Amino acid sequence: MAEAFVDTEIVMLPPPGDIVAPHGFPAKTRPEGAPQVFLDAMDIRIEVFCHEQKCAVEPELDEDDPRSWHWVAYQHGRPVSVIRIVPPPHEPHPNGFHDPSEEPYVKLGRVATVASARGKGFSRKLTEAAFRYHAAHKDEIGAGWNGLVLTHAQVQVEKMYAKLGFTTDDRLGRWDEVGIEHLGMWKRLD
Repeated sequence: MAEAFVDTEIVMLPPPGDIVAPHGFPAKTRPEGAPQVFLDAMDIRIEVFCHEQKCAVEPELDEDDPRSWHWVAYQHGRPVSVIRIVPPPHEPHPNGFHDPSEEPYVKLGRVATVASARGKGFSRKLTEAAFRYHAAHKDEIGAGWNGLVLTHAQVQVEKMYAKLGFTTDDRLGRWDEVGIEHLGMWKRLD
């Protein structure tokens, strides 16, 4: 597996703020003046989610992007993988489940790797780097966050998330997002 990471760099972009959506939403998916790391992240997301999975392009950049951390893996200088970490607060769960005592959590999402780099562990490396960073910088999340992470995983990658230590939450059920079945999975960072 180590060979896959030769000449690989992982870059984190802290929450970029309104620069990625200066006129509100809907917003351009490649906003002028946005940091290059953000533009690279959007290029990967558009390639994977919009071109390959046939999701609409317009909502790809959403209200969570300005307030989220974006992590991009570059191999030989080329962006190949991305994840996003969204801090609390969050909208209700997609199936309507609501627990008033639910503790604050971050949401891992927009996990995507270009086709030519899949199966080489880039998503895992990004996720591990993000989790290490956030576990060491809990104060940046705020709102009483104590290491709880949620992902809305596509059902076909449930096993990948299980290998990362996530557990499926049957209370959240399964739901359709843009024609793709999803489920909720949790993990607690040490």
